[in-house]
Amino acid sequence: MMYPSSCDTFVALPPSTEGQRIIFGKNSDRPCDEVQEVLYFPARDYDAGEKVECTYIEIEQAAHTHAVILSRPAWLWGAEMGANEHQVCIGNEAVWGREDADGEEALLGMDLVRLGLERADTAEKAVDIITELLEKYGQGGSCMEDVCGFTYHNSFLISDRKEAWLLETSGKYWAAERVEDGYRNISNQYGITTKIDKEHPGMREYAKSQGWWDGQAQFNFAEVYSFLTTGRIEASGSRYCEGKNLLEKSNGHINAKTMMDILRDKDSGINMEGMFMSTGSMVSVIPTDPALPGVHFFTATPDPERSVFKPFVFVSEIKQLKQTSSPSYGLDDPVKKKPRFRSKPDRKHPLFVKHEVVAAIIETNKDKGRKILHNMRHLEKEKMDEMEKLLSFGIQDSTLLENLFFDSVQEELSVYGKS
Repeated sequence: MMYPSSCDTFVALPPSTEGQRIIFGKNSDRPCDEVQEVLYFPARDYDAGEKVECTYIEIEQAAHTHAVILSRPAWLWGAEMGANEHQVCIGNEAVWGREDADGEEALLGMDLVRLGLERADTAEKAVDIITELLEKYGQGGSCMEDVCGFTYHNSFLISDRKEAWLLETSGKYWAAERVEDGYRNISNQYGITTKIDKEHPGMREYAKSQGWWDGQAQFNFAEVYSFLTTGRIEASGSRYCEGKNLLEKSNGHINAKTMMDILRDKDSGINMEGMFMSTGSMVSVIPTDPALPGVHFFTATPDPERSVFKPFVFVSEIKQLKQTSSPSYGLDDPVKKKPRFRSKPDRKHPLFVKHEVVAAIIETNKDKGRKILHNMRHLEKEKMDEMEKLLSFGIQDSTLLENLFFDSVQEELSVYGKS
């Protein structure tokens, strides 16, 4: 039996970081043949009564949605991770507990990530929005493009310019913890214990009615809502501890490079290989000073060790990210037709196609592979040095950043072309 494990998400806040910055990072661990795309959606206003079609269900649209950059499995509406123009960052994790996750099709955790980013201008507001939607519509449906029905509940790590929130759910019940300094990481297990800053009003009563809590002992969310008997939890437990140790090692000077190195770490299992692998990665650098821009780095390709983290900055005009956009099949998409998932169309975007070829060269030709990796890292370092100026001194001319991610992908493609 393969225990699907998925994802590690990290956040570091002053004083654990270098400078007055918040560093957010996530590896999205998904089936190894799944394509992850990176897409930008501008801010928009909607008329009263408009609806939005999420992965499986339709819900009420908000009057206004913020501009977002998303990294998402190409077959669905939601996202594994992303950020919005207010520098809110969100990543989600699969969690399994006592509550059965095999419910009806509803909102996926990935839909909730996107909805939180589109609708919230602070991390705390994202917690409120996600939990309201969860209570109204529920969570459920297959989280894999497959008839096997891989389902789970979700935990979320959410940050903005001043703090982070950990939100953990079990069915429609949930607890949230505010993180104001230091660092925090989550893997596929409940991590909120006795420090609960917000919660579902019926959460404790429900646990009591199920016989999970006697109403006397101090309430510990992870203890009450988890079951600690499956292989899944054990694998995530070791990744969680490794992740925590890696953060601890750099405590006081965690920066973007530290976070990228953690996401690339194979010994810890954080950079996952095999049937489930790290199919997309994100690192965001958010200065606490609102006058400075946040910079969001995305790979849009699998295995961060063999990928380039490319920068994105929110400015008013942004060029469409065609090279990281997968083909769209509209209403003909097998995900949209019931019964779902009867076939799998080709979802590879242009960058993914080229990256696949290069990954094969790296795998089979040692010398050539070393050279390609050297050039990839060189390009990444150039980009990070350029971004350091923005992060320190702010944006002088926003028109120079309209094509930032697009141009960085072009440069990555030209590195591949030479190989």
